[in-house]
Amino acid sequence: MSRETDIVVDEAPVLFEERVAANGMRIGIATLNAPRTLNGFSLPMAHLLLERLRTWATDDGVAMVVLQGAGEKAFCAGGDLHSLYQSMLAYRQAGHADIRQNAYAAEFFDVEYRVDYLIHAYAKPILCWGHGIVMGGGIGLMSGASHRVVTERSKLAFPEITVGLFPDVGGSWLLPRVPGNGGRFLALTGALLNPGDALFAGLADLHVAESHRGDVLDALLAAGWEADSNANHHHLTTVLQRFASEAAPGPLQRNAGLVDVLCDGDDLQKIVDRITAMESEDAWLQAAQKTLAAGAPGSARLAFALQARCADEPLADVYRLEYVAALHCAAHGDFAEGIRALLVDKDRTPHWNPATLSDASAAWAEDFFISPWPADQHPLADLEATTPERTPA
Repeated sequence: MSRETDIVVDEAPVLFEERVAANGMRIGIATLNAPRTLNGFSLPMAHLLLERLRTWATDDGVAMVVLQGAGEKAFCAGGDLHSLYQSMLAYRQAGHADIRQNAYAAEFFDVEYRVDYLIHAYAKPILCWGHGIVMGGGIGLMSGASHRVVTERSKLAFPEITVGLFPDVGGSWLLPRVPGNGGRFLALTGALLNPGDALFAGLADLHVAESHRGDVLDALLAAGWEADSNANHHHLTTVLQRFASEAAPGPLQRNAGLVDVLCDGDDLQKIVDRITAMESEDAWLQAAQKTLAAGAPGSARLAFALQARCADEPLADVYRLEYVAALHCAAHGDFAEGIRALLVDKDRTPHWNPATLSDASAAWAEDFFISPWPADQHPLADLEATTPERTPA
């Protein structure tokens, strides 16, 4: 696994390498290669990764896959929002009214979700090295890997409320599985998770020091890989556990009881009111309050509604629903305004519409779940409606 920092030897958006282990089996390594943008997940990245993961899946000589990011700052800080923003402007300027007419957004979410789902369904072990920033689309890539590693510098978050989206890439399925009401809190506040909290939330499996990355690869190359994927899962677990270390409990775990109380019940307005009224000297809780207060009310509603709808649904169905909701956000939600305020004009003064949670009602959110396709013609209709089973690493 490459340890290069800011030197980009190859300008390809994803670098692929195959290393030959001692017994002749190969390890596929995919490195997101856009360190200057914190490895923001772009459409070219998605196409390349989808094609290569499919190839490696059917190659009997490949025992396992490593997924990592170039540079020292991030595995992947999220999706390529600038390109999505340009597509949303063009859609509106053209006067389109059908969410299918934003061809770029339709293709981007289609391919991104296919990559994420393929990782969830992958038979061979995938090690995702989640060093540094892992947010939004980065969590989508990491969440399905069989072996998810965080390091001492990992920072995970679902920050979509700040840009007028919702935790997609399977977040509506993933967040209800966070202990207690933690998933609701994370979606509403974009709160940062340190390595200990990533483990507590079930978003990572092992904590390994970044300094051991090269040692881990050396050990993988010496492992006794087999033609049996189940056996190889065990081999990867064994290697990683040799280098794993404890991670101190983070603020989500320390405040788990309070978070459960704050986010209890089915009334989103009451939950938001409790978080807003909370008095605490805890800097992490204060930051969460501020993010919620400045975030898009519509995003809060969509995230809340989607978690309620998707908690017990097969993952493939969740991706199909999120796909529809994401295209609605790109068409007439706050998504473009959030990107404008944060990344384009950088004035950090978004004008949300709806401006209040009372306007962003449950009835208002229903329009975002209306699909323009019959079920059998949905672009992601071919995803198998299964719920993946995780084996603890």
